[in-house]
Amino acid sequence: MSIHPSRFEQMTALTDLFLGIFASYAVVKLIPLADFKSQVWRWAFALLAIASFLGALAHGIAMPQKTNARIWAPLNLSLGLALGLFVVGAVFDFSGEESARTILPIMLALGVIFFLVTIIFPDTFLTFIIYEGAAMLFALGVYVFLFYKNISPNAQWMALGVLITIVAAVVQAVGQAGKSMLWYFDNNGMFHLIQMIGLAFLFMGLGIL
Repeated sequence: MSIHPSRFEQMTALTDLFLGIFASYAVVKLIPLADFKSQVWRWAFALLAIASFLGALAHGIAMPQKTNARIWAPLNLSLGLALGLFVVGAVFDFSGEESARTILPIMLALGVIFFLVTIIFPDTFLTFIIYEGAAMLFALGVYVFLFYKNISPNAQWMALGVLITIVAAVVQAVGQAGKSMLWYFDNNGMFHLIQMIGLAFLFMGLGIL
């Protein structure tokens, strides 16, 4: 195995690496906090970091297709679980710990179902777009409502973080891998860059930045 020859794949791998490091920063900041909400977000960012580091390998290293597919399996599982925990975090802010604990196993199960769908239909990117879109739109609705009702002092930062994440997902969906959107940044590289901006606002909302 060697470095992938495509400059676009190299850039995607590099931005994935930075995204993983950024998510790991949140994990480290949340480690001392033992409350349920902090644990949910810590695991969400940890799973995002795992997915990002695996993505860096999948995009940055030239390897047989079968080996690449083996990397994408745990990557998709990590993403599915992370999105589920994101919803749990939003539910916590909306209606408290009891509701969040109730929905936790449901969202983890949905994350596993998403993973199984990617195993059965490995070339269907639409599955991820639908799953991510539903999770993010739900969270956006929650945080916009909390901001509008002035219930949570940090809801505006969370809403901005979610909104930027949705923008990142749209950029990834409408672009094409290997086609320049900015220099050697294709849809995947741009997704990672925009997602890091979204994470910064989420970190502000959680008080870790």
